[in-house]
Amino acid sequence: MFRLFENLVDPYVAYQQSDAPPRRLLPFMLDLARPFRKVFVATAVITMIVAGMEILLIWYVGRLVDLLNQGAPADVLARHGGEFLLAAFGVMIIRPLLSSLDVVLLHNAIIPNFNTLVRWRSHRHVLRQPVGWFENDFAGRIANRIMQTPPAAGDAVFQIFDAVTFALSMVIGSFVLLSQADARLVLPLLIWISLYFLLLRWTVTRVGPASAAASDARSAITGRVVDSYTNIHSVKMFAHHDREIAYAGEAIEHARVTHQREMRLITKMDFALTLLNGCLIVAVTGLSIWLWYSGSASVGMVAATTALVLRLNNMTYWIMWATSNLVQALGVVAEGMETIAQPIAMTDRPGARPLEFRQGRIEIQSLAHHYGRGFGGLAKVDLTVQPGEKIGVVGRSGSGKSTLVKLLLRFYDAEGGRILIDGQDIADVTQDSLRQKIGMVQQESSLLHRSVRDNILYGRPDAGEAAMIEAAKQAEAHDFITDLTDPGGRSGYDAQVGERGVKLSGGQRQRVALARVILKNAPILVLDEATSALDSEVEAAIQETLYGVMEGKTVIAIAHRLSTIARMDRIVVLDDGKIIENGSHADLLAKGGLYAQFWERQSGGFIGTDDEDAAQ
Repeated sequence: MFRLFENLVDPYVAYQQSDAPPRRLLPFMLDLARPFRKVFVATAVITMIVAGMEILLIWYVGRLVDLLNQGAPADVLARHGGEFLLAAFGVMIIRPLLSSLDVVLLHNAIIPNFNTLVRWRSHRHVLRQPVGWFENDFAGRIANRIMQTPPAAGDAVFQIFDAVTFALSMVIGSFVLLSQADARLVLPLLIWISLYFLLLRWTVTRVGPASAAASDARSAITGRVVDSYTNIHSVKMFAHHDREIAYAGEAIEHARVTHQREMRLITKMDFALTLLNGCLIVAVTGLSIWLWYSGSASVGMVAATTALVLRLNNMTYWIMWATSNLVQALGVVAEGMETIAQPIAMTDRPGARPLEFRQGRIEIQSLAHHYGRGFGGLAKVDLTVQPGEKIGVVGRSGSGKSTLVKLLLRFYDAEGGRILIDGQDIADVTQDSLRQKIGMVQQESSLLHRSVRDNILYGRPDAGEAAMIEAAKQAEAHDFITDLTDPGGRSGYDAQVGERGVKLSGGQRQRVALARVILKNAPILVLDEATSALDSEVEAAIQETLYGVMEGKTVIAIAHRLSTIARMDRIVVLDDGKIIENGSHADLLAKGGLYAQFWERQSGGFIGTDDEDAAQ
């Protein structure tokens, strides 16, 4: 039975992805709710029926009291025994069945699937954002919003059906019941409803912002804590344990203060509601007793109206809390929308086609990019790399080397100029097809928190075991991989490498990353100081492997260790975002320019500058 309801809606149903999702809350929620429309309608109807049965049950209590006062017990049972049995059947069988149907629709058909749908679509949307979008935010905060928004959206849907729909049905039923008993009984209920909604509005307008502030404060804690954990090596290395405690403590204290403000509002609301409900109970019960005293009402009516207001009294606390929870949930969704509903910052152009790779000729024409700052990056660079040519790129920190690579991979759209591959502007081809043709090894090789096998096969998931092992051998990684074990008892290629590959040494991570790129076998190869983390013996072996891998490919290699690019066909020297030297190793040494100065400072080592800033 559970499986029937659980499968009423497929959370992974195909849908039209949008580059710009709705930015307002209601359209955003309605867009997500499309696959649930029929289930939502059915749930609303069942909820109203269940609420109607509650009113019917209260009405029947009054009728039961009146019937029991109509004569001797035996006579009453003789005349109304069948009715009593029918009422008992309704209470014991029909009411539980309808209530269970309402619960199973909410808890089994809607909530798990709606949460899953929101999380799935949010993750898909966020993954489509460009690299620059991620560089401008904390990974922890993005992940936190991906995790917090779906349950908040599900909680909002739950409260709408479980509380709001039920409450409206109960209020309407109460008006009907009291008006049938005596129209005068409706007056105190009307006054109470008006005051209740004023209190509800007061609460919602204040609790909403207070809840949003508290949610922001909690997110700030998460961001600071994740930042400390992610950089735990730096924390320990600089012995800044106390500093990190204080850094997180500021956010924790701010969260406490914002939560206190929120709770003060809740306490005020609770006091006002208790006073308001007391007035309702006294007014309706007192008026019904007065009507009974004057002969206008029966004892049963007094019992029914009293039961009704007591039910409303109990329900109002629940409704107030449910409404507050609804507002809080919607506040969390609205906060999450700041991340998961942002338009895709960089998209394929309309009509973009896959890159047609022919020879691998790269033309860089008047390329300029300053990250919107007007300085740094590149300034009108012109460069042509012939098919199969291998060029090295060197320069001081901040000269624009990494910017060049990021623009080639189209992690950013160039602010000026263009890049052509085999005559095709990379801005006019699909991003996936472009990156499939480029293999890259970065200086900081971060691995996925998965097995060694998963990390290497990431280069070409359809590769077989033999091809994967051969790539690992070429990267001088096979021997150390076979000796690996992890705390879970997995070994060899099945061993887990830890978050960002933390369980491996820097050299081991670099070799696994090299194996991944070797397996990918892309026709264009980009190396960003690919052997910097290796010791001299392993580097010497891998250098020969790399030159073999480069054969027949168009290669761009960034290096601080000039010995790694001395054998390149051509070397390009960048300075302040411009190409100032261009030629072979021997030619550049003969010129006695900046490259020659770099070479003189080294003894087969580094240029003497730090790695280029991540923003360049």
